Amino acid sequence: MATPMTAARMLAVLKAEGLTVHEHDGWSTHNRDAATGKPFGPVIGVLIHHTAGRNDKELCFKGRTGLPGPLCHAWLGKTDGLWLLGHGRANHAGLVDMDVLAALKAEKSPLPKDDQANADGNDVLYGLEIENLGNGEDPYPVQQYREAVLWASAICREHGWTERSVAGHKEVQPGKIDPSFDMDVFRADVRAQLAKKPGGAVTPKPTPSKPRVDLSRLVTAAKTDPGARQGHVTYMAGVNLVEAALVKEGLLGKKYAGDGSFGSLTRDAYAKWQRRLGYSGTAADGIPGMTSLRKLGDRYGFAVIA
Repeated sequence: MATPMTAARMLAVLKAEGLTVHEHDGWSTHNRDAATGKPFGPVIGVLIHHTAGRNDKELCFKGRTGLPGPLCHAWLGKTDGLWLLGHGRANHAGLVDMDVLAALKAEKSPLPKDDQANADGNDVLYGLEIENLGNGEDPYPVQQYREAVLWASAICREHGWTERSVAGHKEVQPGKIDPSFDMDVFRADVRAQLAKKPGGAVTPKPTPSKPRVDLSRLVTAAKTDPGARQGHVTYMAGVNLVEAALVKEGLLGKKYAGDGSFGSLTRDAYAKWQRRLGYSGTAADGIPGMTSLRKLGDRYGFAVIA
């Protein structure tokens, strides 16, 4: 845990990391501390979002009906660069899973399943909103993605945190899908940046708008989840992507998808997919292979890594 940076210090560390920083009028005193009676901090990590919209800097500054601004500490446009919008408590995280917060605080990896909303993430997390539609078809420009990495790295560096203090909204609050890129890849890029001196910026490849499924982790889930206790989850993000594809393919009922568990019904559905591709016998046992998974991903919008 750490004491939140002052506004002046935040500005300084972001610039030192190599960022061009724009300041919205009034950002340094714009927060929800007084209105809620809850001061910001101590802080334990940073949270990454996508806005699901366009040209929404002012929306993130002012807020909307029922949710006053600021809705983040910083907003990152596709072409408008990084803007500081708030300092202090911001309405960006909402109620999140206490177990995930504990893992971020302890820098444990991988993060546990976010199956509860029993802690206020606005108390302890810095928030970045990235301008993106979040539909899997809206690419992140190289410069925009690079600036997101630098923003997270600058805060982690200042507080002595590693990349394991970085999370996506979809990893801390049930039902969220943002950001629409792979957080494991993003954390790896933050780790690479932290290995450099401030200002010695790496230039990561932009994470593709396609989410990624790790084959080895999916295979482990397919072998583990069917025999595990009800609700057991081995690899939530990847399983959910595969289940959604199987639903679209007409092989799995929608009501059985989205729980993150590669249970027996999911395994049966995947076996049907393998048979649809011409496999038979033990080659159609419901355990994903690289070829069948890549074909499913090509059809339904996810990439596969080994």
